[in-house]
Amino acid sequence: MPITNPWLAGPSPDRDLPREQLEERILNLLSTHNLAVIATVNRNGSPAATPVRYFSLGFEIFYTSWNTSVKSGNLRRDPRVSAGIAAPLVGQASSRGAQLFGTARTLERGDPEVEPYWDAVRWQADHVERGKPVDEPPMDPLTIITPTRILYTEQWLRRTGYRPRQTWRPE
Repeated sequence: MPITNPWLAGPSPDRDLPREQLEERILNLLSTHNLAVIATVNRNGSPAATPVRYFSLGFEIFYTSWNTSVKSGNLRRDPRVSAGIAAPLVGQASSRGAQLFGTARTLERGDPEVEPYWDAVRWQADHVERGKPVDEPPMDPLTIITPTRILYTEQWLRRTGYRPRQTWRPE
């Protein structure tokens, strides 16, 4: 049987990708996908994982959420959060994704700090789909995840001699 990706065989390389290249790959992933699974901690300590459609600015991701949702309540009690973003998986060679670890904060629509984030949300399409006027912006809060660490995985990095799992931290 032929091996389709012989560079996947054998031990994994142990070289770190240069920071600039790592950041470019992470930003590409965040910009070309829009589904994340957000993990929070329930009151009893059990995990709660929720898929959300996200938007991004730099290394932060954010999403709309009702203040009454379980994930919002969990984050008010404990702002620690993890988010997983994965590219479609066809096989080992296509394995690509990121885990963001950090804290979340929810900003109400009237908060001046929220405006740059709302500028990046494509809410007009949602309004059209739901029959709402596009001249009336949503009043929902936004939850912003600021990562303190990103674990980036890309098996294709092995092909060029870099470890498939790379860790990013803010400078």
